[in-house]
Amino acid sequence: MTKTYVLVPGFWLGAWAWRPVTEALRANGHKVYPMTLTGLADREHLASREVDLETHIADVMNLFRYEELDDVTLVGHSYAGLVVTAVADRIPEKVRQLVYVDSGPLPDGAANIDFSPPPERSRQEALVAEGDRWRLPPPPWSAMASDVDGVDIAQLERLSVPQPWATATTPVKLTGAWESLPRLGILSSFTTEQTQAMAAGGGLFQHMAGDGWRFEELPTWHWPMLSRPADLAAILDRA
Repeated sequence: MTKTYVLVPGFWLGAWAWRPVTEALRANGHKVYPMTLTGLADREHLASREVDLETHIADVMNLFRYEELDDVTLVGHSYAGLVVTAVADRIPEKVRQLVYVDSGPLPDGAANIDFSPPPERSRQEALVAEGDRWRLPPPPWSAMASDVDGVDIAQLERLSVPQPWATATTPVKLTGAWESLPRLGILSSFTTEQTQAMAAGGGLFQHMAGDGWRFEELPTWHWPMLSRPADLAAILDRA
């Protein structure tokens, strides 16, 4: 059966990061729309201080509108978990299911930066302040991926760009309509057991519990579309 996928990347990346996953899914006959959000990758020239979470929600909403998409498996990696949750909250009738790649939904009123422990939040804020004061530079990929097999570090360093900082600080606005949709969590940094334990504690993880969820583990680093794209594509195909 032909399915339709929209693939939304997290910080610093664009549609290019989904390329191997996109090719694998298309080879199996599916319709696939990998996205570049405003201010990133080939849309870097549109970056500005005003680009925020709402801008990126509008990016995805407009893709649905102008490509006339329905019955979509909507996939968000990392930060894009906020983006896809908000999109599904606004147009739940067009979404078949939500897929979170090493990510998850945050509660209404939370921002991406709230997920970071205080030391990491302070570190990121300092990096923004030391630079142009409105963008977060990419991390040191070579150090982070030195022991991860299959990652093209040179490509990451060549194609990743600074992230508009307002995307990290804008609170998400949710009504709860998205909660009617089935959800798949693809876990790379955590196990299912760890995720369920965090969800049981409530707080930022409160929406990762319930009968609407199922989980699949894909152990690797935080960017499985770069380190294990074939395996990620296979999970999405089964989804």
